Amino acid sequence: MAGDVRIGISGWTYTPWRGQFYPEGLPQKKELAHAASVFRSIEINGTFYSMQRAESFGHWGAETPDDFVFAVKGPRYITHMLRLKNAEAPLGNFFASGLLRLGAKLGPILWQFPATFRFDPPRLEAFFALLPRDTEAAAACGRWHDHRLKGRAWLKTDRRRPVRHAIEIRNESFRDPAFIALLRKHDVALVCADTVEWPLLMDLTSDFVYVRLHGSTELYRSAYSPAALRRWAARVAAWRDGQPMTDGHFASDRPAPRRKRDVFLYFDNTDKLQAPRDALSLMRRLGQA
Repeated sequence: MAGDVRIGISGWTYTPWRGQFYPEGLPQKKELAHAASVFRSIEINGTFYSMQRAESFGHWGAETPDDFVFAVKGPRYITHMLRLKNAEAPLGNFFASGLLRLGAKLGPILWQFPATFRFDPPRLEAFFALLPRDTEAAAACGRWHDHRLKGRAWLKTDRRRPVRHAIEIRNESFRDPAFIALLRKHDVALVCADTVEWPLLMDLTSDFVYVRLHGSTELYRSAYSPAALRRWAARVAAWRDGQPMTDGHFASDRPAPRRKRDVFLYFDNTDKLQAPRDALSLMRRLGQA
């Protein structure tokens, strides 16, 4: 069986989309349901900026189809402010804030590093060791929470499910075979991030592939041409089917084992309606739309 390919968008609340991607007159509270009727996965971005409430995760789960998955962005407080140091309580706050209310709809956790964060093996190793790898471990991690979650921590899970993690790097110092080896050791995916400003690496380091398409000529804005979308479709198909994928840039000359992989791909060129258009176009090329 081929890997599962989920193509979607990064976030869903964008004013310019109203009356365009979203039908004229659609209430804002129904925008997620509409987007989830088109795409099989969406990134939750609000978790990056602030702590969300368990009720919000419950609403998001209820408003989406059964076969829907959210990717959840880890807090910038951990990645940008603490820079992964002393992360136990903040990780507890994050996992106790309500992620587990998503149940089977909880997909990969995205950890986005700032552009000034350089490759630091000991710091990364320590952080990776803290990350929970299943929902029961996530509930246990949630017990590290501090006073910010007092009285509203959500520490229940309906069943034990895997929790996947992906790292998005934005500094050239990560273009290092040692970084790829470290990710493989800890079974953490390297985000394949297409942009004009940050490294674009395609090394496979886990059992899934996580792709973020930010706009290859103008960050967050530029659309993808038909030729570019054909190229991305070929890459996704190779990852999905367990075929060699050599069309890209790699930090290591040691290829990953050949296997069929799940693929999560999100368009983050959200200005000017590019993201939903490009996502639908790519889905069509892969026979999904």
